[in-house]
Amino acid sequence: MGSFCGVLDNNNKPAFPRGVSGISDIITLIEDMGNQIPDKSWMLYLLEIFNKQNIPSELNLICSFNNDGKFDAIFNGVNQYQFKQISPVVGHSYLRQILMNYQKQSIHYILEDQNTRQIERFELLVDRGFIFEAQNHFTGIEWWNKIGNFPYPIRYHAEVSQIMYGLCDNPSDAESVVYRPYNALVSNSEGSGQNYPISFSNNRIKDGCICYNVKSGNCKTGMEYLSKE
Repeated sequence: MGSFCGVLDNNNKPAFPRGVSGISDIITLIEDMGNQIPDKSWMLYLLEIFNKQNIPSELNLICSFNNDGKFDAIFNGVNQYQFKQISPVVGHSYLRQILMNYQKQSIHYILEDQNTRQIERFELLVDRGFIFEAQNHFTGIEWWNKIGNFPYPIRYHAEVSQIMYGLCDNPSDAESVVYRPYNALVSNSEGSGQNYPISFSNNRIKDGCICYNVKSGNCKTGMEYLSKE
């Protein structure tokens, strides 16, 4: 449950920008709500980019039934790397970036603890034929319940801010990226129609970018937002 990110076009309709090769956000952990995740299950605070072939790359905070959460790099639904140097701590903010590098035929996952300034990186080589241009960016929450067909309470009250897309500004250097803010969120819940124990609140512009809070609550849809700025 969450939203696709977009930019308003000339008709004031949300659309995904062209030429995007990267995405980023900042997730801040505000409060630990306690671990109520069922056995063998987990939930994800998503940063997810889809390329033109609809292949997803993700840098998620994954909270499991048996830990306080880990950051993982995922490609096409398969976990590729678990960040070992940086772990979630309440009160800390984490800059997450995913960059698609056509020159190196790789995807770069970059995580920075904004409080300690520690940076950890992972580079994944991908098969030839992968298109290094994005067609969607998803922000939100995902539940995996291995013992029943019901969502369960979230682990962390969090703020997601600085939601941006990256454009390569130097054709000879794929790692030279300029980031720009979105100004629209379009709700998506995969058509489940189910009530979830979560609320997306205080959707707003902060430091020039869309920002929202994830709290306990009750809702059926993700965030809808059109910036007036």
